[in-house]
Formats: sequence, C-alpha cells, structure tokens
Amino acid sequence: MLIFCGQEHCLVDSNGRLKLPQRFIDDFTLRCGGEVVMHGLPEGAVALYPEEVYREMREREVEAVDSIGSSFAARRSLRRFGALTCPDTITRQGRITLPAAFREHAGLEPGCEACVVGVEIGVEIWSAERFAAEMAAINEHLRQKREREMLADLQITGENRV
Repeated sequence: MLIFCGQEHCLVDSNGRLKLPQRFIDDFTLRCGGEVVMHGLPEGAVALYPEEVYREMREREVEAVDSIGSSFAARRSLRRFGALTCPDTITRQGRITLPAAFREHAGLEPGCEACVVGVEIGVEIWSAERFAAEMAAINEHLRQKREREMLADLQITGENRV
C-alpha cells in the first residue's frame, strides 16, 4: 500500500487549524501514532513528517558538531531549522494547528484554501496559489529537461550517421 501519496484541498479555519484528509490521518496513525514534526520549507510550504523521518533527514544534513562553532552557514541553517520546526500531534478529529509563524511563512491565512500533498515520506501543506505556481515551475523544468535530452539524443544520432 502506498502511503503519503496524492493531494487534497482543505480550508484553514479561523483558529489556524487544518483538518487533514482521512487517508493522510491513516498514514500518520500507522507510521507514527499521529505524532508529527512540523517544519517550514524554504519553498514556502509547511511539511509534516513522522519524527523518525525528520531525524533521519536532519542527521544527514547537520555538520559535525565541532564545525558548527566556526561555520556561519551551519549556524544559520540550525537557526532556520530551529525556528521553523516544532512537534505536534494530530487530534482525534484529524486536525493540526498551524502556529502563526508557520501560517505566515506558508501564506496560509485563516479561511484560505490549502493543498495537502503527499510526498511519500510525509505531507506538505501549501496555499493553493503557491502549489499551482510550484506545479507550473516543475512542469516547465521537466519540459526544458525533455527538450535538452531530445536534442542531445538527436546530436548523438546525427554524429553516428557521419
């Protein structure tokens, strides 16, 4: 069974809460009992991950502790991660509360439409407008990549004919 796949549209309520789609609630319940880590992504969305997934991602990214004292970039990265990460629990009603800093970061105002997207290791919560722009950027990138690959293939084919 695939987990954390698909997308659904939801509304952010007046208290900054979001009711997750049932399939994602089931995925989180199965994977981590509903205990999640909320993280603000640089792209302007909010991710929810099971804690074990988040810890594994961070272990791969954090530099050795002894270099943090001398690395401006490492400290800045830690600062950003610390400020835009917090634990949360999905309620029995299947809701999560998006703190104000996270709502501001993701452009998720109370009453707005959000898109909850499964990303195989968790979910991302986007404003509907930002997600549409992200998908357009992904599709344009793929179009350009396809064209480069086709041109390269044609050049190789042309060289073999000579």
